[in-house]
Amino acid sequence: MGRYTFLEDVALADCAIELEGRDLDDLFETAAAALAALMVEPTTVSQTVERTLTVTAPELDLLLYDWLSELIYRKDRDREVFTRVQARVTGEGPFQVLAEARGGAIDPARTLLGADPKAVTLHQFTVTRVNGGWRARVVIDV
Repeated sequence: MGRYTFLEDVALADCAIELEGRDLDDLFETAAAALAALMVEPTTVSQTVERTLTVTAPELDLLLYDWLSELIYRKDRDREVFTRVQARVTGEGPFQVLAEARGGAIDPARTLLGADPKAVTLHQFTVTRVNGGWRARVVIDV
């Protein structure tokens, strides 16, 4: 998996994340892992739910935006957090991510909660190709 870093002093009421992946699949998997780590302590989520998720967008940066938005939506609608994701990004516009997501429902007796993300923002949002890999910066409204 790639690497993610939570950045301080980027936005006051938000959480900024710097993401790196060796390819687009890795970038999207790393983004999902970072979001899960923001929301919960991943080891406290039971691995009882498997979902196939598909997101399509006209541009690559919008695909990452919509991907993270979908994961936040599922947390809000279904109370599910996905701590393990295998993603496959395809297309040249439109782009699509097809992912096998594993995780579980937020269980108040078991799950250690973190921040409660409301939405992905466009503030400082970037997706760029760097040295054969990919880098993104994402700011999440919490």
